[in-house]
Amino acid sequence: MSASKRLWLIIGPVIAAFVILVALLLSPINFASNSKSVERKAAVSLAPQVFKGRQIKKQALAGDYVPFFGSSELARMDPMHPSVLAERYDRNYRPFLLGSRGTQSLTQYYTMQTISTQMKHRKAVFIISPQWFVAQGTRKDAFSFYYSRLQTVDWLQQVQDTKMNRYAAKRLLMMPSGHSDHAIAAMLRKVAKGQALSNYNRLELSVRALILSHEDQLFSDYQLGHNVNKVEKAAKQLPDSQSYAALDKTATKLGKEHTTNNNLGIDNGFYNTRLKGHVADLKGEQKTFDYRKSPEYSDFQLVLSQFAKTHTDVLFVLPPINEKWAKYTGLDMNMVDQTNAKIKQQLTSQGFNNIDDLSHDGGQPYFMQDTIHLGWRGWLAMDKKVKPFLATKKGSTNYHINNNFYSNDWQQLAPTDQNLAQPKWNENK
Repeated sequence: MSASKRLWLIIGPVIAAFVILVALLLSPINFASNSKSVERKAAVSLAPQVFKGRQIKKQALAGDYVPFFGSSELARMDPMHPSVLAERYDRNYRPFLLGSRGTQSLTQYYTMQTISTQMKHRKAVFIISPQWFVAQGTRKDAFSFYYSRLQTVDWLQQVQDTKMNRYAAKRLLMMPSGHSDHAIAAMLRKVAKGQALSNYNRLELSVRALILSHEDQLFSDYQLGHNVNKVEKAAKQLPDSQSYAALDKTATKLGKEHTTNNNLGIDNGFYNTRLKGHVADLKGEQKTFDYRKSPEYSDFQLVLSQFAKTHTDVLFVLPPINEKWAKYTGLDMNMVDQTNAKIKQQLTSQGFNNIDDLSHDGGQPYFMQDTIHLGWRGWLAMDKKVKPFLATKKGSTNYHINNNFYSNDWQQLAPTDQNLAQPKWNENK
């Protein structure tokens, strides 16, 4: 056999595979359809490719799934977790969990761009944590981890010259991800300046959307994890009756069993893996923390503007902080109260009135699983608002967006009662 034939036998299959892959990516045919089993796994997977993608989310949210936006608390899958309760009692909805450690408002805004149609005149749950509102705003490395070109391309394809879009483009350009693709960065700079995209830009976006869409369809269901098993295992620990008296009894029992190795009301496993051996070093560590001034407030406004655009009826959840942990670390709870007051002012002044404020419940027994995340009785308290809210999947909205919340003045405003009541925050200039 000649050397050229031997070489072809080696590299020929590689070339053929490459050609087939390119053909699939450029094909105009939408060839992906996910099974109910894949949807079920994806809904609780918290997998990055699902969060960054489009196909599975669109298909699931067109059915019985409801988006639950949040961050690291969504991974705390004890038996009172929203996904477990919905599974055990066969409710009329199933949570589709969107978020994980490090996902904040800016990341959530861009993931909404791939499911805007599925969110129109529907309902959603959004868990917002005061810990997001640090002085530097969202972490660049965390944003980069969840950044999706597909989401950005979807957004650019329908972008118009609005305050929301100009701000979103400017914020993305502040991130390394915004400059990772020269062509997209150039388009973002146009949007940030209020300039229209050219016909060539739109043609390029169409080609990119086709390729990225097929990538998503081919790979989004890869390694969806075993959280379904966690949900099923947790559901077996729930009582037959879903009365809150029966559920609270179970939640109290579970909380008591899982917080035996510390006096902070923290789950044994979390304490052993994250805190044991370091507790003494953390005493008073949070006394300088401050969440009252942050660019996160304007990033959060992006989320609110998007919900208003799609007329999504949203239940916002303000979770508490473990009271014992806050006292030990010196966290100023008056500062936290002011932070939550500022968040609520931003919500209610624009017509977002569905708020489940749990922020003062961090001292209740077995309410928290760890230092800042809801646990057994905390999830159950949240369910008392979630269940009736989602009794129907369609809701009515009456939002009135105020673009002043994109301003640096609002980001840096000290949230006193007097400042929050200033007339300028009720005007849209």
